Amino acid sequence: MRGLVVTAALLASALPAAAQHQHAHPAQPAQAGQHADHAAPHATGIPEGWQARLDRPGSTAPIHFMQMDGHLHAVLGPAGIFYQPASTATGAYTLQGTFTLNKPSAHPEAFGMLLGGRNLEADNQDYLYFLVRQDGQFMVKHRAGNETHTVIDWTASPAVRQPGADGKATNTLAVETGAQGVRFLVNGTEVGKLPRGVNTDGVYGLRLNHNLDVVVTDFGVQPAGM
Repeated sequence: MRGLVVTAALLASALPAAAQHQHAHPAQPAQAGQHADHAAPHATGIPEGWQARLDRPGSTAPIHFMQMDGHLHAVLGPAGIFYQPASTATGAYTLQGTFTLNKPSAHPEAFGMLLGGRNLEADNQDYLYFLVRQDGQFMVKHRAGNETHTVIDWTASPAVRQPGADGKATNTLAVETGAQGVRFLVNGTEVGKLPRGVNTDGVYGLRLNHNLDVVVTDFGVQPAGM
């Protein structure tokens, strides 16, 4: 499906004319037992400079989230968001990352990225997120506090690659923000679009559901036009 346009009234602010970005230092694997705020008690690998906020903070399922050979590798029990507080983007920019699902999960579980993050450690957390899953579908949602709002419901698209014979699937996700609105792309194909005014200014990071084994490469932001 190409060019799906959704008119959504999210918490909106005008997009500035130019992008400004801040990047955290490259993350390094944490020592066993080192935990970020909101991480599960048995988290065994949170990279330095990163924070985790779980959907269920009391979860005792293990978390292995680490940087290895220049990429991020997450083997998760619980679902949550992972981010560097200093990694922010405003204005017109492109957020992109390549996600490899190493093996199918028992049930289709979603993974992707968040943007426009605000108050991520507080009760009034707010962010937009763009996800895919192994059955070839994508979605866009908005979280405000404990509530989530479906912006684009689960939609099948041939652009979303499903696991092959080896059980792996690699998809490059991108979100382009600018004066014309917000575009969502999978492997270079536009799968959805939002009007100008949706908030995309703030922290960016990863949104990963439970029981996943995912490798993320080339994750980051570029100013528009690059």
